[in-house]
Amino acid sequence: MSWIRDSTLNWIQLLCVKVIKSGTLPKHIAFIMDGNRRYAQKNNVQKFVGHSHGFDKLADTLQWCLDLGIPEVTVYAFSIENFKRSQEEVDALMELSRQKFQRLLSEKDKLMELGVCIRVIGNLTLLPQGIQNLIAQAMILTKDNKKAFLNVAFAYTGKPA
Repeated sequence: MSWIRDSTLNWIQLLCVKVIKSGTLPKHIAFIMDGNRRYAQKNNVQKFVGHSHGFDKLADTLQWCLDLGIPEVTVYAFSIENFKRSQEEVDALMELSRQKFQRLLSEKDKLMELGVCIRVIGNLTLLPQGIQNLIAQAMILTKDNKKAFLNVAFAYTGKPA
């Protein structure tokens, strides 16, 4: 599933967007990616499937933010604490991340057209080199874009060192 979608709102959704946009909107929204494992357990699917579905919903949410004209979104995607999960789950999350950043780069024309600047924050040295390279490419590619900002907190912590 794509990070960036063409807006395909039906007329009721467009009406809702217009009503919402008539009021004051935040300049920045943050989302914590949480509940994917619970979703997987509740639906009797593998954790990886839960994480993948969570990403799909995030892609929808990011599109809604673009449709509403919210200029900055932060996604808390993977904390340092998540490295304490089973190696199998961490590996699956790293593979999902690799796939999604690769897909993001394959959609660079759309990113540039929308003016989205990608910023990834955290201790990126904890990530596999291949993912570090993809993140660097995405950030360099979009560094001059100023219409919208997507901040991804990856290998981050809120705890003091």
